Amino acid sequence: MQKIEPMTLFGYEKLQAEVRDLKQVKRPRTVKDIEEALEHGDLKENAEYHAAKEQQRQIDGRLADLAELIGSSKIVDPSELEHSVVSFGSTLVLTNMETDEVVTYTIVGGCESNPDMGLISFGSPLAKQLLGRKEGDEVKVTLPGGSKEFEIEEIRYQEIVFECN
Repeated sequence: MQKIEPMTLFGYEKLQAEVRDLKQVKRPRTVKDIEEALEHGDLKENAEYHAAKEQQRQIDGRLADLAELIGSSKIVDPSELEHSVVSFGSTLVLTNMETDEVVTYTIVGGCESNPDMGLISFGSPLAKQLLGRKEGDEVKVTLPGGSKEFEIEEIRYQEIVFECN
């Protein structure tokens, strides 16, 4: 059974743009590089040929990965969701109960996550433990780096612009 991956329309369109770039620009250029390398003759010692073939394998692998990701995606519009509890697309303001550090995270799809920008995947350990919680909840989360305790100060929907990795 295929796992359904939620993502925003923006994330879906970024994946589609990557597919177009790979199919219409990068793969044709690589095929041309292979053809040119073949003209050099002996394939045993033809570094350009082997490099171009490896590039082609990488492009084809990425296209397969993207096809699987796009095929299993479900476009979700976070602006239409209720954000009285933590859900996909929610922007959270959290206070670390130990350090009083305030952090802001938005829960997004896997391809859209970028922790440095405060965008965390709905499948991340932190997001999984926050989903369904309400403002004012104190939550002890277990993360790869250890346990932390947060208070959820605010939950809201906030439209953001982000890039897929």
